[in-house]
Order: sequence, then C-alpha cells, then structure tokens
Amino acid sequence: MSNTTVRQDESQDKPSLWQRTLQFTEGVGKSAIGTIICFGLLAGAVITGGLVGLALSFRNLPDVRVLEVYSPTETSYIYDVKGRLLTRLHGEANRDVVELEEVSPEVKQAVLAIEDSHFYQHQGVNPASVARALLVNWQSGEVVEGASTITMQLVKNVFLSPDRTFSRKLAEAVLALRVEQVFTKDEILEMYLNTIYWGHNNYGVETAAKSYFQKSADELTLAEATMIAGLIQAPEEYSPFIDYAETKRRQAVVLNRMEELGWITPQVADQTLQEPLLVGKPTAWQQSKLPAITSAVTAKLNERFGKEMVQEGGLRVQTTIDFFFQQMAEETVRDANQELRNRGLNSAQMAIVAVDPRTHFVKAMVGTVNYEASEFNRAIQSRRQPGSSFKPFVYYSAFASGKYTPESTIKDTPVSYRDGSGYYRPKNYGGGFSGTISMRKALMQSRNVPAVKLGQKVGLDNVIAVANKLGIESPLQPVASLPLGSIGVTPLEMAGAYATFANNGWHSDPTFIIRVTDSEGNVLLDNQPEPKLILDQWAVASLNSVLKGVVESGTGTAAQIGRPTAGKTGTTTSERDVWFVGYVPQLATAVWIGNDDYRSLGYGVTGGGFAAPVWRKFMNQALVGEPVQQFPSPSQYQRPQPQSN
Repeated sequence: MSNTTVRQDESQDKPSLWQRTLQFTEGVGKSAIGTIICFGLLAGAVITGGLVGLALSFRNLPDVRVLEVYSPTETSYIYDVKGRLLTRLHGEANRDVVELEEVSPEVKQAVLAIEDSHFYQHQGVNPASVARALLVNWQSGEVVEGASTITMQLVKNVFLSPDRTFSRKLAEAVLALRVEQVFTKDEILEMYLNTIYWGHNNYGVETAAKSYFQKSADELTLAEATMIAGLIQAPEEYSPFIDYAETKRRQAVVLNRMEELGWITPQVADQTLQEPLLVGKPTAWQQSKLPAITSAVTAKLNERFGKEMVQEGGLRVQTTIDFFFQQMAEETVRDANQELRNRGLNSAQMAIVAVDPRTHFVKAMVGTVNYEASEFNRAIQSRRQPGSSFKPFVYYSAFASGKYTPESTIKDTPVSYRDGSGYYRPKNYGGGFSGTISMRKALMQSRNVPAVKLGQKVGLDNVIAVANKLGIESPLQPVASLPLGSIGVTPLEMAGAYATFANNGWHSDPTFIIRVTDSEGNVLLDNQPEPKLILDQWAVASLNSVLKGVVESGTGTAAQIGRPTAGKTGTTTSERDVWFVGYVPQLATAVWIGNDDYRSLGYGVTGGGFAAPVWRKFMNQALVGEPVQQFPSPSQYQRPQPQSN
C-alpha cells in the first residue's frame, strides 16, 4: 500500500490515463468512435498489463478488503418447538448464505460455463471477452455487452451502480483486479453465488434452490443446475414460474455451452434437456403457517434485536409453540365461540394461553377468534379485569404470612372503606352475606367481601408484590377493590402466574421463544428455563388444595376433566369479562371471553358457566397421553412462622 501511495502522489500534477479517457469520451459521447476508443484503451491496458497502472489512479473507489468482513443480508427463519418452519422474515432480499462446498459441482460448472468459462484462468478481466465486447459495442454504437467476468459481476453487485456507462465498466475492471489480488478464486465464486439475484426476491444460490426445487443447493442435479444457471442473465424472463417453455430454451443454451467446452457429452446434454423440471413455488412472500404466533415472535425480536437485524441478520428462531398443538387451540377457540353464540352469549372475542409449569414455555397462545378479521392479539396485548381469578394472589399472601390456614375463619359481613371518591362497599355476587366462614369456603364459593377484607389484613402492597413476583407486569394499584380483580392484566400474565402455583412455587419467566442463533449457529438469545423457588411451598400447596375444591364443588365444577385440577373462575362487573384460569401439574391455561368495546356479555354470564367449559374442552385435548399427576400435600412442607409487625 505504501508504494501505491507514492506513485499516486507523484502523478498528481499530470492527468492520469483514466482522466484522459474520460476527457476524451465526454466530447465524443456514446458514439461508435467513443466506444471503440474507450474499450480499446481498456483492452490494451489488459493485454499489456497497463491496467495495474490504471488502477493506481482510482483514488475514490471502495477498498475491496471490506469483502473480508462483508456479510450480505440473510433471511431469518422462525420455527416451532420441533423445528417445523413457520415463516421467513426478510426485506427485499430473500437469501441464505452457504459455503462453496455446500453447492453441488453441477451448479458451479453450469454457472461457470454460461457466465465465465475462463474464470480460473484470468486475473479478474478476460482479454478475450473484452475483444468480443469491443466488436459488439462498435457494431451497435453503444455499450450493450460488458465483457463482465464473475469477479466483475461481484464488484458491480456489491460496490457499483447497475448503469451501463464507460466509467462504471472501467471502475468494475479495476475493482475486479483488486479483488483477485486479495481473494482466492474459490472465495470469489462463493461470494458471487451468495450475492447474485435469481428472481422472485431470491438472492443467493441456496435460496434459489429452495424456491425453485424445494431442496438445498448441494442436492441439485445437472438438469436443475443448468436451469438456475440460465436464470442469472434475466431471472424473471427465464423463470419457470412465468414461462416454462422459455426456461427450457434457456436451459438448452447452458447445456450447449457446456457441450462446446467439452464439459459434458452431447448425449448427456440431450438427456438432461429431456428431463422435466419439477419446480416448486416462490418462497419469498409465503404466508406464515401460524401468523398470530410469528407476529408476536417478530414483535419480541424487533424489541430485542431491532427490525433491521430481524429482517436481514439471518436469525434462526426456535419458539416454544408446537404447530399442531397451536392449531388445536385455534380450532378450540373457533368452535367454542360458535357454541357460545348458539347459547346466546353476546361475545365477539376470546383468548387462550397455555403454559407448561415445568418450563414456563408457552405451548399455545390464541388471542383472536379469527386472525384474518382481527390481528389484535388479546392474549398479550389486551389488559382486562380478571375478576375473582385474581383472588388466589390474596389468599396465597395470607397463607404465606404464616397467620392463616385454609381453615382459618373470616367474616362475610358488610363493610365499607374510604377511598378517593367516597366509600367503597364490596358486595358478593348475587347479594347476601354468609357470616363467619372458613377461608377455604370463601374462596371455593368466590365470596367477594372476605377477599376484600383479607386484602386489607395482609396488605395490598404485599398482594401486589406477590403478583409482580409471579410475573404480573401490568401496573397494579393498592385500591380496596384490587382483590376482586378490578385492574387489568393479560391472559399470558395470568397463565404464567398460575403455572407457578402448578409447579408448587418454582418459577421461570414465561416465554414463547426458546433460542435465537445466527446463521452460523452462534447463540444470540437462550431462554432455557432456570427455575427459581419464589413462593413458600406450604402456602402454595395449601392454596392448591383450596383451588382443587373450586373445581370439585365450588364455582368451577364445569372445569372437571377426570383428574386432579385446580383453578379459579372470574366474572367482572356487568359481565364484561369472564375467565377461567386452571391447571394440572403439567399444564396451566387461562381462558378469557369478552368484547373489545366492553359491552356486557349478557345478564347472568359467569366464568364458571361459560369460560370453564371452554377450558375443559381445550384441556381434554391438550392432555391426551399425559399421565394423571397429583399435587403435593401441605403436610409435606413446614408451615411458615408468622412474622411480627
């Protein structure tokens, strides 16, 4: 590089060959004389070795060494938990980058034959091609053939504009020479095959192979290789998706060239041309197989990595979702919604979220009855009042304080609390009071007044702390009505929190993304569960025993599924939202039903009467093949000691 700098500095006072060429051709324009002189200079420089001197006068051209770290944009992929492809994410360029060894010999041979058969002999510019281009361009009076080698095509695609001008062609040649000085032939060919356009938003040979033949580039046969090699010159014009006959004609051109070069025999050429091409279909803009899931995943990825990285960084994203499990959940929502409408329910929307308590992986997440009609994902984007399904957080707080057990009593009697707007007087659903009752009975029957009183006794800030610990990130305020679920949360938050109850106090952050890597396998995000014991296990086991009673003989009997089940119903004021959140040791699921405009679902609609049956139908399908498991008994753990104030 130091010698280059000296020679350039010495030449600053006199016009370079490049400058003299431009000055001359500016006066001549695109006439035949200009064409002859411009390409004549180029050809002469190539033949005599003078182009190296010409290269030294190009001070504003890019440094080709950036190709050492050049990373073309790559398509990102989202998969389900078992590796099934759900969707592709990309911008203009749908591309997978592969190494040269991952491209079949037939592809490399076919591309070289039709694009640059002397690639391994020249040094970036082919004098014979330049001479041929001179004649063609002289006959036409303008630049119609560029004599481009594969190296020249590479630098054009990476560094230069596609304009057909003399200056660009000269710059292309100079850069090609520089590239050949820095990189090996195989490295150049690999970059070329990964860079060029193959039609229908497919960039790179791997993506082309998958789009046209639904296989990798290393699996392509000679017939397939000669077809895609023929596309390079005019991908859409020769595309089999547009004109199969034209595709075969172009394939014949490639085969004839290979035959002329002696790379294949006439017999092989004829046989190959007769083979039918079993082409696939364009992959660039295929719809996601689970659009609601991939939309939620993409939003999370954009938050973490940025939209550009997601669309161009070649991410490989493994989700926690099982394709068939999610389809079952979506079908359950559609069918249940229709059934509830048949029952006279005035409902437009529903959400289901299922979380594996052992990992806190989201197994299914449905946030709309019909994704095509409404893409809004109520499972994660809508905060709705959980009603009485919030009460377990209050009761757990009481049990964990060491001052209460399920058999402790509490008064279900009238009470009032002063708040900012006057007095708050909680009422039970259906009216009336039960007097002194056990906490177990109060929760099983979903009595409101005892829950509000208990919230005051244990401290609403303590209840909020427990909810936050369990993953409730929605903002909660310590208002007197908080124990009755008066503040909105999401179905995902509720399912994740109940999953920790199901796992007897062991918690991980709920997620629907397991792992993110780049295209080379480097791990960028790893959400493998790291469970932590965050709850008192005696208090959780005590809560579970009470919530089992909710399903066995309380407000949630419609959720019975023939195995130990715990859960809680929820119904809000004026029947705007109904819930059932329940679990077995292997799965926790939240079901929400409501209207986006907060209209009433109908007089007398409850979580136990409408949400619990939906939960039961889903769980009966979801737990097929899962063994029956019991919840731990409180007797297995030591009761916490009461803390003095």
